[in-house]
This record gives sequence, structure tokens and C-alpha cells, in this order.
Amino acid sequence: MNDQDIRTSEYDGDEIQDYSCNCGCSCERPKKFLKPNRTILKCGSPGGVSLPALTAAGSTFTLASVTVDTKYLKRPCIKFEFASNVITTAAVITLNFQLFKQCKNQITALPVGPIWTFSRAVAITDSNTFSFFVCDCDFCSDDCCTYSVVATVAGVASVGVTAINNATLAALIVDNECY
Repeated sequence: MNDQDIRTSEYDGDEIQDYSCNCGCSCERPKKFLKPNRTILKCGSPGGVSLPALTAAGSTFTLASVTVDTKYLKRPCIKFEFASNVITTAAVITLNFQLFKQCKNQITALPVGPIWTFSRAVAITDSNTFSFFVCDCDFCSDDCCTYSVVATVAGVASVGVTAINNATLAALIVDNECY
């Protein structure tokens, strides 16, 4: 079968044709030809936060979120891209950024990938783009998960004012099944 994969699915969006089970086995539902290497792009809404002077160390802020549904994919792998503008006004601050995921039956969110750090060691007024990407290919079953980027004030309390603007999180979901 060139460039086609037979999978069981109720999803009709990628249906090419129905496939009947002629092998004498019992089928729960008809098999369909699905396009291989399906890709989905999900973009979250832009967010942001302003941190006043003397924001306490350990304070956390959710900057951006996106929800993805991998129900109709066999072995999904997701690349997340986060981007933001960090504007400091006479500020000294260290921020840790991390991606978290919370799936349907989880009570607490789990970290995905490493922690990324933004640091301003000298009290200046400046603007910087801060971005990172990380992949998540760890799915046990069909999941609908919400991913969020959280910023945490690290070290001592911040000095000056810091704004994190235009924080966006995008997810590129790929059906990673071997063909």
C-alpha cells in the first residue's frame, strides 16, 4: 500500500475510502484509509502580565496556554513554540519559564522539558524577545491536554517593573507513526 495507512477511526475528515473486513474476522467498526503524516497546527491566544516592583520570589504567572486533542493520531509528537517580549523598566529580575501539561484525568500539571531562564542583572530599561521550543512525544493513550507556559520569579524579589507582552504558545502536532 503506497503512502496509505489503514487504521480504525470514526473521524471522517481524512477519509479517502471505506475498507471492508473480508478476512473472516470480526471488526468493531469499518477500517478506513487515512492520510499518513497528518499535521495539525494549534495557536493559543496571546497573553501577558506586568510584574510590579518587589514581586516576591516564587511568584508564578501563567503566560499562554493551548489545548490539543490527539484522539485521532496514532503516535503523536508535538512541537511547542513559545515567544514573548520582556520589557524591563529599571528592573533587576530573574524569571524561569517552563511548559506544563495537564491531561484529562490529572490533578496537577506535569512539567515538559527543561526550565528556560531570562535574567536582567543590571537595573536598566530594555526590551528583549524571549522564546523557546520543546517537543512532547510522551502519550500513553488518546489524550486531550492543556499546555501552559508558566513564569516564576527566581532568586530574590524583583526590582523595578517588568512586563511580559505578546506571550504566545503554538503547537505543531504530527502523526509520528512509522510507515
